[in-house]
Amino acid sequence: MQNPVSSHAQGSRTQQIRDDLDQSRRRGPLQHIQIPPCPELLAQLQQAMAQPEPDLNAVARIASADVAMSATLLRIANGPLFKPVGQPCTNVGQAMNRIGLRESVAVMTGFLARHAIPVNAPQLARFWERSTKRAVAMATVAQQLPGLSPDLAHTFGLFLHVGMPVLLQSVRGYGATMVEAAARIDRPYIATENANHKTDHAVVGALVVRVWNLPPVLMAAIRLHHDFAALGHADIEPEVHTLVAAGLIADHLMRRHEGLPEDADWAAHHQAAMDWLHIGWDELAHWEEAVIAQFEAD
Repeated sequence: MQNPVSSHAQGSRTQQIRDDLDQSRRRGPLQHIQIPPCPELLAQLQQAMAQPEPDLNAVARIASADVAMSATLLRIANGPLFKPVGQPCTNVGQAMNRIGLRESVAVMTGFLARHAIPVNAPQLARFWERSTKRAVAMATVAQQLPGLSPDLAHTFGLFLHVGMPVLLQSVRGYGATMVEAAARIDRPYIATENANHKTDHAVVGALVVRVWNLPPVLMAAIRLHHDFAALGHADIEPEVHTLVAAGLIADHLMRRHEGLPEDADWAAHHQAAMDWLHIGWDELAHWEEAVIAQFEAD
């Protein structure tokens, strides 16, 4: 990744994004956007994982506080992915030991987000399924990138398009905007959102992260995830650039796995993303193998 710049310069865009969100929430187009409250258990989980050495028992207590979440962890631990030998897991602690702490936290984060922001609209069929798939791709890519946390990458993949269901629940006519934005080839998706609603899913997704008190770097990366022209700007933290670039690659690898054509963002900006990450086509092919192996394991 690129040469470091001063910490003052790096932080300025994230602070500006936070200020812009707060101002728009008070007096702008975000006033009427209904953000579901952050689940209390997710806030506890974030706090537990922020410790220098996260306490497995504390995370297990959080998991045990929701019967359905506990059942999800047990189902995974006793499922074919782990090909368990011997006795099946019968409690959350055993399940987490078998799955691993990081993977357990990823499952819990996805479970809590999915239940806080339910999606029932036909325009967003399989939304959380595809968000989970993107999160898996991001975490796998992060394992190939020194310095990028797989946990942060997973959360970025999970929340990347969360602004869409929030807009759909809050804004009259957004469903029709999604159809129009997907059909138009004369301008980017978010340009249609902004033309119709004076905001877009990148802004609203960043607002969800802000309201839920998730890491500021996540807020900035989600806000900028369609702003590929900003890649490399000195006022943005390198980690934000890396998340945005890796996100473009993860989406591309998902589309290839699903047999979909290249999208406009990949066609226009893949070289800038690959240059930022210092990878070539050979490395990308290696990443694709690793990501597909994870998809097929899940």
